[in-house]
Amino acid sequence: MKLSILMPVYNEEERVADAVKQALDVTYPCETEIVIVDDGSRDGTAQLLDSIADERVKVAVHPRNRGKGAAIRTAVEQASGDYMVILDADLEYDPQDIPRLLAPVLEGRAKVVYGNRTFGSHSSFSFWYVMGNKAVTTAANVLFNCYLGDLETCFKLMPIELYRSLDVRSAGFGMEAEVTGKLLRRRVRPYEVPISYRARTREEGKKITWRDGVEALFILTRERIRPAPQQPAS
Repeated sequence: MKLSILMPVYNEEERVADAVKQALDVTYPCETEIVIVDDGSRDGTAQLLDSIADERVKVAVHPRNRGKGAAIRTAVEQASGDYMVILDADLEYDPQDIPRLLAPVLEGRAKVVYGNRTFGSHSSFSFWYVMGNKAVTTAANVLFNCYLGDLETCFKLMPIELYRSLDVRSAGFGMEAEVTGKLLRRRVRPYEVPISYRARTREEGKKITWRDGVEALFILTRERIRPAPQQPAS
């Protein structure tokens, strides 16, 4: 099995070098590649990415900022792995947790695995951010009669062909809700494993806002009520 680690990057010159190094330093139980998409960065991110000399790393560039969902779509097009996992370049997630996500897949217990964050005073920058995340996750659980612990987690691991088949169209952070809504609509229940997490603050560059939470609720509702595709006549 080959794993593609997809890394969307936007104005992360202070962190991207460390993020890539940390991802490369992990001992993975399978072959890996890192597919980075510079999503129209206007700082020194592009120059730092140009300096990476590792055959496991691919870099694609968007001339202008198009959003996380669009960056992941480009990364998926460039990826050559059997499985994929998303890893943001903001150092909030620890790539050392990725082998833990792979374990249920390699053991044949799951095909889709989510990393479930445990929020605490040392790992979350805002009470309202955590409550917003819980509200969106609860909405998904009510709408689809399931029990997810963390819908908005960045760590979503699944077969890359499955992701492609979802045809995710949300350009921004709404892609997190769209991916999960479409999986749940297909009755695919993600397997969850606990992961570590350290949220950064607004001053450190945190980008997601309450508007993204409202969009996520809209997307989940849309996916729940969307008519099922018609089966071809036999």
